[in-house]
Amino acid sequence: MSAPITQDVLTIPRKLPETGRTNIVGLTRDELRDVLIAAGTPEKQAKMRVGQVWQWIYHWGVRDFAGMTNLAKDYRALLAENFEISLPEIVTRQISEDGTRKYLVRIAGGHEVETVYIPEEGRGTLCVSSQVGCTLTCSFCHTGTQKLVRNLTAGEIVGQLLLARDDLGEWPVQGAPKDEARLVSNIVLMGMGEPLYNFDAVRDAMKVCMDNEGLSLSRRRITLSTSGVVPEIARTAEEIGCQLAVSFHATTDEVRNVLVPINKRWNIQTLLDALRDYPRLSNSERITFEYVMLAGVNDSDADAHRLVELIRGIPAKINLIPFNEWPGAPYKRSSNNRIHAFADIVYKAGYASPIRTPRGEDIMAACGQLKSATERGRKSKAQIAAEAAG
Repeated sequence: MSAPITQDVLTIPRKLPETGRTNIVGLTRDELRDVLIAAGTPEKQAKMRVGQVWQWIYHWGVRDFAGMTNLAKDYRALLAENFEISLPEIVTRQISEDGTRKYLVRIAGGHEVETVYIPEEGRGTLCVSSQVGCTLTCSFCHTGTQKLVRNLTAGEIVGQLLLARDDLGEWPVQGAPKDEARLVSNIVLMGMGEPLYNFDAVRDAMKVCMDNEGLSLSRRRITLSTSGVVPEIARTAEEIGCQLAVSFHATTDEVRNVLVPINKRWNIQTLLDALRDYPRLSNSERITFEYVMLAGVNDSDADAHRLVELIRGIPAKINLIPFNEWPGAPYKRSSNNRIHAFADIVYKAGYASPIRTPRGEDIMAACGQLKSATERGRKSKAQIAAEAAG
């Protein structure tokens, strides 16, 4: 018998109080060094202090300077006076029958974004957001129906990983035997927003995640998904070096212009030209082409044949994604037979063509759905209150 869906709604203040202290979550090592020195840390001690604070936050998961027991009490007091260790707040947590966890989290200013944890055999993937809303208006994507509000900070991006590890109880216990198993073993930047339109914050956040004295996620365990911001692709290879996924979804400019409107700025050929150098520049094995399967739109045999011709010569795999339908969506999911026929053509052409298993459909795991549903609920309650007052 399947486990029931559970949902926790946490009551928290709309706005966090202004403390005047600097949040050190998400700062790079150089930035952390600079703020520690500015707060009174002797310059000769700065490198050591950065290493100590870094390990407490990112290896042990400590949230209070008082718990940093290898630091002198007066130095802990200095840290507490000047800094804070602040994460996004979980507003709603939903747990699917298949174990998928979806978090609606609140960041500074009362804005909300989504984070999704997907457990699989031997691994666990965390899908994180990089923007509040999105500017790209991809017609099949629920987040595309929400206006861009702002970019997330590096701390808000890293904070999504920290809060997930908190919720999963995945911090080591001092003195206990080392456990090599990781509940969150992979990160995908596939949540709300276009990561390459928030490049600096995403880069700095991933540097924190990849640091081997803290969260220690290999760059091969991090995948950045872009809709095709061509000028930033080479920069991603050089400054981040993670795995790259491309929201491709069509084999002609005519169709991609509708599905992924950024294609009007950088068309398929321009995008592919930029992608051909990525594996060499980043030392990545291959690029993942994401392809959502939409009935009667992009799922024909002709599309499959065009797809393999377009990417010929690029080390790649094609990730076929059954469309995760949402209320009011203008598309339908391709049938299983159609998806398998498409996959067979791609596979016979020499490319891996895994079909992604839909996850968390019972908790609206298509990105942006939980945020929209929550906003609709709030509006409904406000209307009821207004009517009662009238």
